[in-house]
Amino acid sequence: MVEKDFIKLLNKVDDPSLLKYRVAIEIELDRRGIKFEVGEIGENLAIEFFNKTAGLSNLLKAPTGAKNIDAISRDGDRYSIKTIKKGNKTGTIYPDNQEKDKQLFEYILVVILATNYELKELFRFSWSDFIKIRAWDKRMNAWYIPLSKNKLITAEKLYQSIGN
Repeated sequence: MVEKDFIKLLNKVDDPSLLKYRVAIEIELDRRGIKFEVGEIGENLAIEFFNKTAGLSNLLKAPTGAKNIDAISRDGDRYSIKTIKKGNKTGTIYPDNQEKDKQLFEYILVVILATNYELKELFRFSWSDFIKIRAWDKRMNAWYIPLSKNKLITAEKLYQSIGN
């Protein structure tokens, strides 16, 4: 079935049925071991982009449980990857317990997703850039990057989809 035909079909479904279908789909995704989380999607898109783009380091997924890093380059650079689909700030970056300003990664990638979960924009900040633009979340006791033009201008824009 073509995606447009499927969307037309969904438009005819009432809200309670649509919610039941979503639950059924999530159960099936779990059964198959397929993760459909914004962060996971962003990480995969960023790694795929790096590995397909000449001039960028090839990235490998970091081991599960690695603190504050999601990918490692073949040169040993550590990458934290934060994904935004809705909202105006990244997820949190927890500081070291003993040394608040200890370097946790060499680069942080900010992935912005379009409504269809495709890559919309990709930014790269060095650790020193991150230190300059980060903000503190008192409730989470962690750092984040606000999604604003004056913060994003600090980054290296690696990708922007056509029409944005």
